[in-house]
Amino acid sequence: MASFMQSKEFEHFCHDVFDNLPIAVDFLDWDGKIIYMNEAFLDFLNLRQDEVKGRLVTDVNPTSKFLETLKTKRANIAERHVFPNGRQAIVHRIPIFDEEGNVIGGFGMLLFHDIEEVKELAEKYEKLDKELKLYKNEIAKINTTKYRLSDIYGVSKEINNCKRKVKKIAKVNSNVMILGESGVGKELFAHSIHNESSRNKGPFVTINCSAIPESLLESELFGYEEGTFTGAKKGGNIGKFELANGGSILLDEIGDMPYHMQVKLLRVLQEKEVIRIGGKNPIPIDVRIICATNKNLEEMLEKGTFREDLYYRLNVLTLEIPPIRKRREDIPILINKFLIEFYQETGIYRNIPDIVMKRLKEYDWHGNVREIRNVVERMCVNSDGTNIGISDIPKYVLNKSLEKKYKDKKGLKEIVESVERNVIIEVLKDSKGNKSKAAKALNIPRATLYRKIEDYNIDEKTFLDL
Repeated sequence: MASFMQSKEFEHFCHDVFDNLPIAVDFLDWDGKIIYMNEAFLDFLNLRQDEVKGRLVTDVNPTSKFLETLKTKRANIAERHVFPNGRQAIVHRIPIFDEEGNVIGGFGMLLFHDIEEVKELAEKYEKLDKELKLYKNEIAKINTTKYRLSDIYGVSKEINNCKRKVKKIAKVNSNVMILGESGVGKELFAHSIHNESSRNKGPFVTINCSAIPESLLESELFGYEEGTFTGAKKGGNIGKFELANGGSILLDEIGDMPYHMQVKLLRVLQEKEVIRIGGKNPIPIDVRIICATNKNLEEMLEKGTFREDLYYRLNVLTLEIPPIRKRREDIPILINKFLIEFYQETGIYRNIPDIVMKRLKEYDWHGNVREIRNVVERMCVNSDGTNIGISDIPKYVLNKSLEKKYKDKKGLKEIVESVERNVIIEVLKDSKGNKSKAAKALNIPRATLYRKIEDYNIDEKTFLDL
């Protein structure tokens, strides 16, 4: 090997391989004499080939430490070096050994011709590293769950059955269909399924199929490559399925997904891969799909607006959330929960007496939990005192609850009189017998209130704790 490095063949080899290389390179023999130095290195030192070949490296470059490298047999990697002309560089000095471990030469290379290049590169790297960490943190914040089973309030048999079913569903990786009316909390259950599963360390991504325009839904789900369409981001964009890789994706309002997109979603389920818009290479994904809808998909199957093959792919496991009217014992718990939240957000304390809670429990809450939250907030804002009164209940809620209570009575006059009498009693109870306050709450003159109390034979015992 030593004789080969001294040969014409090695010299030709060096010229063929390294002459046009933009990186500065040189070879030394075992005692530190220069065998070859390429044009990039010669330009850096401002020397000619005949000025360096065969000379001791320290004669050409007095600051060189290559002789020490050959003597110690230890390579110097990415070491800062100052040359006689004052220029700085990052260099490699590597000894070359024969089969018996003897040093027969050395190989040198300038990694950076200017130390400023290193500083600039380090600064760019640091900046990119910070940006990458920032983006990762932002993605982690966006693509994480907000709710656990403990965030689902209720004591009813129905809600406890749902919680037990969540724990069973979470043990497997099958796709899940969550059914229920608008406002029952389907998203909370989807979050809980992810948190209870083995995928809870992975991302949780949500996309509302009804909230995104049909023309944008495909790019949101599958992403796109750079230059695919006017306005496309430089570098392209990653889709929701890729973001959810290793975790779960919630396809909310799946019943509103356009028919042509259902075909593409089916392919993702079958192949377990996505292809970005404008892309050619499939991207493998490992994602659990959780769907939610308030629509009757079986009716949509019959009408041909939802694909049957997709339905059976998605509906492997089913979780049906009962409406509030079928679990009325949960109503006071939810109301009190939202009272506490209102207090935490505003610092304003409100209380709901039993007489008001009774009316609220009699209402059917077709908007479910979402409607309860809205009504509680309205009552808290409208109330003039700590205790929320009958008059603070939205009229449509009060009318519907009373209508339900008295729907079995015969005759309009009897119904109206019964409703009016009970409302007056409840308002008098709420105002603790203060008739002026009660008349104001009922928006009638005080004299009219006195007359009605007499007409309906309302005894003070019915509205005062005597």
